[in-house]
Amino acid sequence: MPDSTDVLIVGAGPAGWALAGECAAHGLSTAIVDPSPHRRWRPTYAAWADHLPPMSPAAIAAAPHDVVVFGTRRHTVTGQYLIFDNDGLRDQLADSRVAVHTGRAVSIAQHGPVRLADGRTLAAHLVVDASGAVHSPATAEQTGAGIMLSTAEAAPLLDGADAVLMDWRPPDRVDQPDPTFLYAVPVGRDRVLVEETSLARRPGLPIAVLRSRLSARLARAGIGRNAHSPLAETVRIPLDPPIPHRVVSFGARAGMTHPATGYGIADALRMAPVVAARIAEAISRGPRGPRDARIAAHRALWPARARAVRLLRRRGLAALLALPPDGPDNIAGFFDLFFTLPDQLRRTYLNDSQNLGGHAMAMITLFRQAPWRLRTTLAIPTR
Repeated sequence: MPDSTDVLIVGAGPAGWALAGECAAHGLSTAIVDPSPHRRWRPTYAAWADHLPPMSPAAIAAAPHDVVVFGTRRHTVTGQYLIFDNDGLRDQLADSRVAVHTGRAVSIAQHGPVRLADGRTLAAHLVVDASGAVHSPATAEQTGAGIMLSTAEAAPLLDGADAVLMDWRPPDRVDQPDPTFLYAVPVGRDRVLVEETSLARRPGLPIAVLRSRLSARLARAGIGRNAHSPLAETVRIPLDPPIPHRVVSFGARAGMTHPATGYGIADALRMAPVVAARIAEAISRGPRGPRDARIAAHRALWPARARAVRLLRRRGLAALLALPPDGPDNIAGFFDLFFTLPDQLRRTYLNDSQNLGGHAMAMITLFRQAPWRLRTTLAIPTR
């Protein structure tokens, strides 16, 4: 790679490609390095439409109209929920102006080249780590295990809706008290992903437990699948990793995952143009450009209001971890309250990573509406 390369991005997932394409669009010489840069993206990505930049129709696998949540009662969720088509999303984000390198980065430093496992080095004025979240035993995790069903097979689970965002009603057989919910969404081509999910646990709930819960849920619905059915997807999302400061990071690597929900792709797609513009402006300043670009990128992602929002969201995560699995103040009752919040407050909490006032108002409103026992858990989380 020539020394004149402006930006090198480590990681060829959606976040890496989103930022790489935007950097190239600003006239920066840009490259990506990844062990398998052309691999298919396996996770199922989804987001709310009002938090996304313009998307190609080919990038959307499904846009269910009737989205519901089951806490202790049924809720219809307003807003357009989109499930991505990963191939179409890659086609939208990939940019032919970006050089692609195959290799595993083993040393990423703020200054100096990136060293690869095969001994090569790649140099750039600015290196951005977008290689995905870091897992740690101390980190709370969202975990999930899912299979694909046909639309007809999934009908009993969908219960007349197009998609189920959360179904907290427990399966008939529960092997341990940790609460889990069913996530059931169409993914195109007459397929529905049905996934048993643990929203937040420290450490993450094992996949084997989720597989067993899913099997029990399918059996209760009269669906002839079992725990030995091949899993279409497993999920393991760190929810509260620290924000890296040693190098510029982006996407899940930068801690951009919502600590209380596990969502993150919308923020990466929305923030990529902002971060790329700041990087381009800084690099154009000459010799001080690379140093200024590192500072500018971090400040674009984490201004004071965004750091404050992250603290509030982590407070929400602590409350989720402390909620009991059963009783009047359990997690299903919590989400009954959450999904009766005014639409704007709910959407702000789910989507807007820099709206401090909206987050505070959403949390205050939910607290005021909560019964006293639940208020105690929300105010003084014990885990």
